[in-house]
Amino acid sequence: MSRVILKGLILFVVLTLLPTFTNPLPMLGRVSAYNVLFPGRLRLPYGDNPQRAYNLSLFNLEAMFASHELSAGQKPPGEYRVLLIGDSATWGFLLKPEETLSAQINAAGYNLPDNRRLRVYNLGYPVMSLAKDLLILSYAVRYQPDMIVWLVTLESFPYDKQLFPPLVQHNPEPMQRLILGYKLNLNPSDPGFIQATFFDRTLIGQRRALADLVRLQLYGVLWAATGIDQDIPENQGQHMEDLPDDLSFHNLKAPLKREDLAFDILRAGISETGGTPVIIINEPTFISHGTHSDVRYNYYYPRWAYDAYRRLMAEESKRMGWNYDDFWDAIPAEEFTNTAIHMTPKGTAIFANLIAKEIIHLSNAR
Repeated sequence: MSRVILKGLILFVVLTLLPTFTNPLPMLGRVSAYNVLFPGRLRLPYGDNPQRAYNLSLFNLEAMFASHELSAGQKPPGEYRVLLIGDSATWGFLLKPEETLSAQINAAGYNLPDNRRLRVYNLGYPVMSLAKDLLILSYAVRYQPDMIVWLVTLESFPYDKQLFPPLVQHNPEPMQRLILGYKLNLNPSDPGFIQATFFDRTLIGQRRALADLVRLQLYGVLWAATGIDQDIPENQGQHMEDLPDDLSFHNLKAPLKREDLAFDILRAGISETGGTPVIIINEPTFISHGTHSDVRYNYYYPRWAYDAYRRLMAEESKRMGWNYDDFWDAIPAEEFTNTAIHMTPKGTAIFANLIAKEIIHLSNAR
């Protein structure tokens, strides 16, 4: 009996400590019932209320992509594949899956002159940060895109925003590789990175991450049955019309300078695509006409900072030869919802049409 107990203890210790040497989470993340037993998700998993949204936030990039429709199999013949990269406005905050930018472009049924079907995939993810976008883009290029549309806004550019997103902090190794490989103006030893301890790498230490993988699969059944992947409240809140008399923008001072903004991350992202055409789009923002609207465009942006950003963005794009479009004022004020970047289904439809025209224009020019 003592030998059986001893063998059991040894086996338990081995199984507990084995992950510290093998790190099975990426491999386990690739094992998914999505696109096999039920459809792939139309956007990357993200959610704060899993019981109502049939969705959850996790930090395993392999699992996130394995759950997405982009991982359904080989790229279909005749598909012109476009990936949308961006923030919560691209992801579709307060929008149903069929109301997002990607869904509305796809629903329009565009074909290119060479008869390839335009198919857009939503790889937006909440939190405004170019570094977060770069991290996602570095994984997405394996899916053979024909074009990438990168939606940006000024709030994504300050350096103090870059390593703030939890998705970045929980993926230190790939993010550090990007920082070092492209010599980005970011600290690869930033204290915000979540560095796993020896205990964290054990089976017990990884139990939360393992449970999240299982939960993601279980929620897939309910997602497939309902199409619900976001808890949209009846009272959605409203963007701020009357603004504070405040000229501040992060820790930056006027005049805004080129080195204040993370253009190096945009350059890295374009390099990461390996020559795949990229359109950079300055996404629409709400323009207030309320109190102190002569000082600020909206809650996010004082006029001095945003005007300078638009000028610097245009200059940098011309200098680097980027495909760049500025749609900052393309959407009427009444088509914004709870923030200065989130739009109603109608506003999103207007923007989707503008994006589709730019995709078709650039694809014809090549």
